[in-house]
Parts: sequence; structure tokens; C-alpha cells
Amino acid sequence: MIETNHSAHQSDPANRARLRWRSRRGLLENDIILTRFLDAHETELTDEEVDAFTRLLDLSDNALMDLVLARKEPEGETDLPHVRALLQRLRLA
Repeated sequence: MIETNHSAHQSDPANRARLRWRSRRGLLENDIILTRFLDAHETELTDEEVDAFTRLLDLSDNALMDLVLARKEPEGETDLPHVRALLQRLRLA
């Protein structure tokens, strides 16, 4: 089970910087969506949401774009409730 202690991610500036750096993508559309999402929500993300965000960042740019634009739904290791919940928030960003 993923710990949802809000402070673990938020209290570590290196983790926050790493997440923001990984959000920089080759596809400009992904870059814009992810950066805007972090600008609006980074300080309130729980560790579970950071885990979901990280799992999405592990995808290729095209696979991530397909998920964000709802052309596809999560499969395999990304088909988890907390990933789907974060993906819904990203789609609204």
C-alpha cells in the first residue's frame, strides 16, 4: 500500500525539483499540460498522487498524450485506481 503522508514529497525540495524536471517532455503539448498542472497543484499533491504522476511520466510521450487526450485508457502497470484518478485531473487541466 502506498503511504499518503502529505509531507514526504512536499518536504523534500529535491523530490519536487526532480518531478518538475521529469515533466519537461519532448512533445510540447505534454510539456504544457504537465507544467500547468504542476503550477496549479504541485503543493497539494499527496505521495499517492506523486506516485501516479511518476508512473505516467515513465510512459513514452505518445502514450502519455494518448492517455491525457482520452484516446486510450491506462493498461498494465498504469491501470491503477490512483493513476486513473490523477489522469482525470490532468484531463481537466
